[in-house]
Amino acid sequence: MKGRPYLYFISLVATIGGLMFGFDIGIISGAVPFIQPYFHWDELQLGWGVSSILAGCIAGAFGTGVITEKYGRRSILIVVALFFAVSCAGMAMATTATFFISFRVMGGLAVGAVSVLSPMYVAEVAPPKIRGTLITIYQLAITLGILISYLVNYGLHEVDNNWRWMFATGLIPSAVFFTGLIFIPESPRWLVKAGFKEKASIILERIGGGAFAGAEIREIEKSLSDAGGPVNFRALFRPQFRKVIFLGLLLSVFVQITGINTVVDYAPKILISAGLEIKNALLQTSLIGIVNFVFTFFAVWLIDRLGRRTFYLIGSSGMAITLLMLAAAFHFEMDPVFTIIFIMLFIAFFASCIGPAFWTLVAEMFPNQIRGQAVALASFTQWVFNFLVILFFPYVLDAIGGSLTFLFLSAMSVIQLLIAWFLIKETKGKTLEDIERLWSK
Repeated sequence: MKGRPYLYFISLVATIGGLMFGFDIGIISGAVPFIQPYFHWDELQLGWGVSSILAGCIAGAFGTGVITEKYGRRSILIVVALFFAVSCAGMAMATTATFFISFRVMGGLAVGAVSVLSPMYVAEVAPPKIRGTLITIYQLAITLGILISYLVNYGLHEVDNNWRWMFATGLIPSAVFFTGLIFIPESPRWLVKAGFKEKASIILERIGGGAFAGAEIREIEKSLSDAGGPVNFRALFRPQFRKVIFLGLLLSVFVQITGINTVVDYAPKILISAGLEIKNALLQTSLIGIVNFVFTFFAVWLIDRLGRRTFYLIGSSGMAITLLMLAAAFHFEMDPVFTIIFIMLFIAFFASCIGPAFWTLVAEMFPNQIRGQAVALASFTQWVFNFLVILFFPYVLDAIGGSLTFLFLSAMSVIQLLIAWFLIKETKGKTLEDIERLWSK
C-alpha cells in the first residue's frame, strides 16, 4: 500500500484515538443519573466524579510533550491504547468512589495524551492541501465516540448494573486502536529531528513519491536549523515564539469556557432540569450526539476550502446567539422542546466550525522545533479549563440557574469571536514550514 490509500490508512488509525477521546468524555453523561445515587454524591461531589478524568487529562497532556519528543509519537500512542483499555475495565468493576475515580483519572491520562498525539501525528504526515481535512477527521472521530457513548447509554438504561456495562463497552474500541497502531509508521518529522533521515525519507516517499519526500526532507531540515538551540519548556517563550504561543493559549482557554463540554457531559442533567423525564432526556441526548457527528462532516468538506479563521468567525457568532437563546429558554421557562432545539443549534455550530478549527490550528500552527511541547502546552491549558468548567457546572447551574449560566457562556463566545477577528491568521493550503514563517514575520 502506498500513496493516498496509505496516507488515509495511517491517518485513520491515528484518529481512532479521537474516537476513544470522545467515548471516554461522553460515556459519563448517561451514567451520571445512576452513579450519583450509587455513590451517594451531592452536586459538588458529582462535579468531582465527572471532572476527575480531566485531572488525568491535564497530567497526560502536559507530560506527553516531553515524552513524545524523546520516544516518538507512535510508541506513546501504543501505551495510550493500553491505558484506555485498563481504565474502562477498572471503572466498570469499581465498588467504591475512590476506586472509580482512580481509574477515571487513569483514563484521563490516556485522553490527555491522545489529544496531543493524534492530531500532531496526522499534521506531521499529511500534505498541505488535505492536512486540514485529515485533522478534521480526528474531530469527526471525537464526535463519533461521543455519539456511540450516547447510544450505548440509551441502549443500556434499563439493564441491571447498566453504568458498569456502559464503561465496559470501551474495551472494544481500545482493542481496535491498539491493533491498528501496530501497522503504522513513526512520524517522519520526528524521525528527521531524531536523526533518522533515511527512515523518514522512506515513509514520505511511500506517502507522496520521491520528489515529495525530497522536498519535505529539505523543508524540515531547514526549519530545524533555523530554529536554533535545544528544545526545553523555556524555549517556548523565546521572542520568536511568543506570539503564536499566546494565541494558542487563548484559543485553548476559550474552546472550553464557551461551554461545549457542559453540554457533552451534562446533557441529560440539563434536559432534566428543563423538565424532561430521565428516559426522554437520554433519548434526546442521543439526538444531540447525532447532530454533533453529522455537522462535523461540514468541516471535513469545507475546512480546506473556507479556512480556519473563517470557521472561527462563523462558529463563534453562531454559538453566541444560540447560547443567548438557551438562556432565554430558561429565563422564560419555555417548553423543554426549545431547550433541545437551542442545544442542538449550539452543538451544530461548534461541531461544524470551532471544534475542527481549534484542533487543526493547534496541530499545525507551532514551529517544528517546539511543536511537541507547544501542542502539549495548548492541550494542557484546554484540559485545565475543561476541568474547572466541568467541576463547577452542576453547582453553578443549581445556584444561579440556567439563564445566567448560559448568558455567561454566550458572552465568552463573543470574546472568542473578537480573538478570531483580530489575532488568527489563515493557514489553509500552507506547509507547516510556511506557517512557521508566517508567524515569524
